[in-house]
Amino acid sequence: MYLELKNKLETRLAEVLRAKYGLTIENIPVETPPDLKFGEMATPIALQLAKTLRKAPRMIAQEIVVELAGLEGFTGFEVAGAGYINARLDREEAVRRFVSQVSEARPLPRERGPVRGDPIPGAPKTHSLVEHTSINPNKAAHIGHLRNAILGDTFVRLLRAAGQRVTVQNYIDNTGVQVADVVVGFLHLEKKQASEVRALIEDCERRFKASGRFEDAIDYLCWDLYARTSQWYSSGTDAENEARKKLRYATLHEIEHGGNETAEVAELVSTAVLRRHLETMLRLGIEYDFLPRESEILHLNFWALAFEQLKQTGVLYFENEGKNKGCWVMRRPGAESVAEGETDEDAKVIVRSNGTVTYVGKDIAYHLWKFGLLGRDFGYKPFFRYPDHECWISAEEGEKKHPHFGGAHAIYNVIDSRQSDPQANVIQALRGMGHTAEADHYTHFSYEMVALTPRCAEELGYDVPEEDRGRAYIEVSGRKGFGVKADDLIDKLIAATRAEVDARQTGSDEAERQKIAAQIAIGALRYFMLKYTRNSVIAFDFKDALSFEGETGPYCQYAAVRIRNIFRKGSTNPEAELARLAELVSQPVSELASQRGGQLAGYLSGAKSEDIWALWLRAGRRTTVLEQCIATSEPAHLAKHAFQLAQEFSNFYHNHHILTEEDPARKTFLLATAAVVLRELVTVLGWLGIESPEAM
Repeated sequence: MYLELKNKLETRLAEVLRAKYGLTIENIPVETPPDLKFGEMATPIALQLAKTLRKAPRMIAQEIVVELAGLEGFTGFEVAGAGYINARLDREEAVRRFVSQVSEARPLPRERGPVRGDPIPGAPKTHSLVEHTSINPNKAAHIGHLRNAILGDTFVRLLRAAGQRVTVQNYIDNTGVQVADVVVGFLHLEKKQASEVRALIEDCERRFKASGRFEDAIDYLCWDLYARTSQWYSSGTDAENEARKKLRYATLHEIEHGGNETAEVAELVSTAVLRRHLETMLRLGIEYDFLPRESEILHLNFWALAFEQLKQTGVLYFENEGKNKGCWVMRRPGAESVAEGETDEDAKVIVRSNGTVTYVGKDIAYHLWKFGLLGRDFGYKPFFRYPDHECWISAEEGEKKHPHFGGAHAIYNVIDSRQSDPQANVIQALRGMGHTAEADHYTHFSYEMVALTPRCAEELGYDVPEEDRGRAYIEVSGRKGFGVKADDLIDKLIAATRAEVDARQTGSDEAERQKIAAQIAIGALRYFMLKYTRNSVIAFDFKDALSFEGETGPYCQYAAVRIRNIFRKGSTNPEAELARLAELVSQPVSELASQRGGQLAGYLSGAKSEDIWALWLRAGRRTTVLEQCIATSEPAHLAKHAFQLAQEFSNFYHNHHILTEEDPARKTFLLATAAVVLRELVTVLGWLGIESPEAM
């Protein structure tokens, strides 16, 4: 509702500026005032045009206001301050419009909502590719990986809610140094052969399936082995450590080359751990479409094709002088031009002098494939079955019939902020090759790390030195074995929530209480990861995340539960009350007045009704917030919106006696208000990947 009226105002402003001043201005700013006393919308356009028109901004604003008079959906416009234009909505008409839209919508969703979404009629047929999670398949997922996966999954939901076709990819670096470290552990610390590693993995899978205990799973075993191997590299004499370093890189080379026992062990371990990662993420409602692996990028020679394109377009050049002599290099983004005859010592090395390709080089090739520009494709095999679709994995040779992946119009890479330079270099290469449109639609969806509060670290069983207890947060490290495994975290959150649920839901059976506990725990975790802007460091804390008060997932969930309880006690349901209000507001005003002793506007104005109008207005901003989230690649805006909606409903609930209201028409209006908030809150929480429990 709000976005529709905002667009109408923007369109009318553009017409006025074109007709009155001969100006064609794109992206006319329309803002939300900080207080309803200033109206529902405002624009500083007159202030921006003062220099161009050589007039006082207040005079320009007064001229524009005259032209805006009579705009449908608005009751008036006024000039404020130095030249702001405040707009006031026709509240009654806005509610009529909103009720009409809501009453025609589908029934309320109960769960996290369809992960794959339904296309919006008339929406642009954009194909976006979102890559997220991308955990090294060498050990169990940890809390830092959860921020990446939750951010990525939520953004996928937002894009799908906007009507886009979205492919979700999870890049698997199964030939990297982290996998090599675990392989070194198995082959050289544990002294196992490939057949023994295979048997161990099968045994872990059997024991885990039988016990359900994560410590029996292969990814947990690899967690400890990885930490041991990392310490082993530096625990010997200087000569031993040097030999171990050489062993590490020899192992890495054998994995990359393939066709040997070392590569076989890497394949066994990485595939088994990857499957566990998918199971972990599924607990949070996170799913994928395709798993492209580094091994296929190497063995299918993606780089060879990309290398030729990079040379032909002049992006890469061979350096004959300086520190990069013998390397193929490219200019860095924003680098200053180098005079003829001089050497660019800061150039980015893509192919080293020994012929090996850097990470950025392989990434350029991979992204040419993503945009459908490489001229070569993966083989595809089904790998993991979800309830409504198959997740495919790359292969050198695969199935003849498979979904089409790649060829995207827009790319979003959820990768931590430490990878900003490599990401910028890939974009620079695309631009240099002439793929300007693709470079413009390449987004590095960066984020900062997740740490633990000292209190949380102690609750997880870690010894926190006295000097660290006063710190804001403590960093985690998988290499050192200090961190929180994702499955352990989820289990601890569910256990902590279960105690509260058992106390509140004494009449529910065991299965129902466990389901509610899981819904609250996962909602708490997802909301905690989403409420902070991406460039903020998160210090995770159990108590803060699980609180039923304040800006938390449980607080938002409880608002939905409270609304459902209202309808239970009133022996009615949201759909029925919305239908009743829709019937009322569809009648002529004269009939409404005779039936209920006043117009709808009377329920939306006056000091005692401002909170009701504010609640309708907040509920009507959902699509506006959706657009903002996508435009800024920032899901935190939606998390804030959900909290504000829950908070404003709480105020409404305490200020108005809904079920004891004596005026039948007003009671219908109050119940419909609650129904609208419930519909919006459940929808928004679903976009955040958070379920709305029936009870708490």
